[in-house]
Amino acid sequence: MLVEKMNKPVVKPAVFPKYSERRRPTLDRPVRFKCFLQNTIIDVLRARGWQDVRDEVEWDFYWCDVNYMREIFDHAYLDEHVRICHFRNHYELTRKNLMIKNLKRYRKNLEREGNREDASKVDFFPTTFEVPSEYHIFVEEFKRHPGVTWIMKPIAKSQGKGIFLFKKLKDITDWKRSTSDRLDDTKEGPETYIVSRYIDSPYLIGGKKFDLRIYVVVASYTPLKCWLYRSGFARFSFYRYTQDCIEDTFIHLTNVAIQKTAPDYDPDRGCKWSLQQLRQYLTARHGYNEIRDLFRLIDEIIILSLKSVQKIMINDKHCFELYGYDVLLDNRLKPWLLEVNASPSLTASSQEDYDLKVGLLDDMLTVVDMENKLTGKEKRVGGFDLMWNDGPVHNEENGTDCIPNPYYPTNTFLGYLNDRKAHLKQLFRQSSTGKKT
Repeated sequence: MLVEKMNKPVVKPAVFPKYSERRRPTLDRPVRFKCFLQNTIIDVLRARGWQDVRDEVEWDFYWCDVNYMREIFDHAYLDEHVRICHFRNHYELTRKNLMIKNLKRYRKNLEREGNREDASKVDFFPTTFEVPSEYHIFVEEFKRHPGVTWIMKPIAKSQGKGIFLFKKLKDITDWKRSTSDRLDDTKEGPETYIVSRYIDSPYLIGGKKFDLRIYVVVASYTPLKCWLYRSGFARFSFYRYTQDCIEDTFIHLTNVAIQKTAPDYDPDRGCKWSLQQLRQYLTARHGYNEIRDLFRLIDEIIILSLKSVQKIMINDKHCFELYGYDVLLDNRLKPWLLEVNASPSLTASSQEDYDLKVGLLDDMLTVVDMENKLTGKEKRVGGFDLMWNDGPVHNEENGTDCIPNPYYPTNTFLGYLNDRKAHLKQLFRQSSTGKKT
């Protein structure tokens, strides 16, 4: 399987163990940061005592938008210690059409190499085509499966914008005609969409559809090193699921941006469960072993998707990425990858959501290690567990940073207790004790 864990730092740089390998220079001043967002991330950056700089002032850490990577990154000189929150061609995984293209190519390559067992595992995305470029191929598939529901998504939009479901080819031809009309005025190329077979038998709780938001930090693609966060949430639709009304986005889309516009939406109640609540519920219904296997499949989805782009991703020592994975469960408890977000929403919808994202971002910054506090050998840092480090990472039987469990040998704990503060205190204590001796 996959995954591993990490150990954490101390408050004073001098107290931390030295890197025996490559080490970024230790700063003798507060970290200077730039941030284009005014939400949870800037709260966390300031709470760490980092210095907010603007305009052309030199910076050490930049929480930038993807436009910066496209327009400026290639022409900028960055000092050794500087870190930035995207990889240059992050879109290979996070743009919907390219994600599908790379997964298909990866599966074909595995088959060509004779690795049919691993190739058979890359079955976690529905039948999908890019339109308009693959429109005629899609039509052939559409005609082979009359009565099936399909879903259209623009490749570069978020928060549920532009998504619709259809069962008749007329619905997509109307869309195609309206697109052509717009092109006559703008003289731009047609907007690219993906069209996928709709997963019309989702797992329901209380009659409602939901998907999972899972957080992953990739520290490097060469070698591949990634961390899985223990917490996340399940996003529920506001209304009970039915196939009778495919036009109703409040039934079929779980995006919070969509659901909060429902006429009787209650912001205090919201439409979210924590992954801990979800895992407890599923375990109570289906038993420990079945849900353990389900979450291992989710681990595999994450690793296989990252490996599908590993060879084409432009690796840079200055770059890391926080991904938001969206995963749907069907009524057979099979997980499906819907998309991967390069800029998962960091705006909080409730106090509980704010607390989750503050913890997530604070632990992410500790993993990034701008202050040079870590040894590089940690398997856990707060709520993050190291799941892959140029190979699967395993839970050590008597490790102090993870729960020994003979039934769960890999180092992933998605949906388990996230005692991040207690772990960090323990880690600081261990590091301090090690120094004294």
